[in-house]
Amino acid sequence: MEFSDESLFNASLLTLFIMGPPTFIACQFLTAPYGKHHRKGWGPTISPPLAWFLMESPTLWLTLFIFPFGKNYHDPKAHILISPFLFHYFHRTVIYPLRQYLKIRRRKTASGFPVSVAGMAFGFNVLNAYLQARWVSHYAEFEGDEWFWWRFAGGLVVFVSGMAVNVRSDMVLLGLKSEGGGYKIPRGGLFEWVSCPNYFGEIVEWAGWAMMSGSRVGFGFFAYTCANLVPRAGANHRWYLEKFGEDYPKKRKAVIPFVY
Repeated sequence: MEFSDESLFNASLLTLFIMGPPTFIACQFLTAPYGKHHRKGWGPTISPPLAWFLMESPTLWLTLFIFPFGKNYHDPKAHILISPFLFHYFHRTVIYPLRQYLKIRRRKTASGFPVSVAGMAFGFNVLNAYLQARWVSHYAEFEGDEWFWWRFAGGLVVFVSGMAVNVRSDMVLLGLKSEGGGYKIPRGGLFEWVSCPNYFGEIVEWAGWAMMSGSRVGFGFFAYTCANLVPRAGANHRWYLEKFGEDYPKKRKAVIPFVY
């Protein structure tokens, strides 16, 4: 059978969709052992800032490597569309780990991040970066797409709103860590409504990306994000309830205000 880039692309896209359901099911019973769920038995660990930098990095270097080889490389729409994706991952790969390091360096101890978990995340980001970058740079059809700017504008509003919630919530959590003295109940903003507004913001971001891209690739990423983050938010919510008991706000949901 003849091998082609298109066959690789379609196989990768199918893999992204197939991964979603088992990930969602597995995450109901097994919570990745980092952060407040850190536990032994997952092999060697590295510092969380280094882990975040390494495992998120393919979204930058692989995207930038792939992009010039696509037929849409000289189309301004392709560059405009991929920019929010790169902007998010520049923050997640560079800015967030740096802030994480600066916030927690005053603590004498910090839980490590399992290399095994970082390795799995690295593999997913290689797959996803290839799909998003290759679709935008090569397989998307911008010529004659009369809805592009309307779709992009609407999706961008959703994306930026989600990223604002995601970043602000992460900063609140990092601020609490830098204070030391163990875990505390986060307050303010969407923390008054859900235990994991950082996850809610990221879900909203990739819903916006799916709108902007108007593609199965974008929707597949959004669906997988939900499959991964919704169960983890549930685990975080249960952890807060068990740790703080009656002191934890009863009106808070796990990740989606008023719903779950």
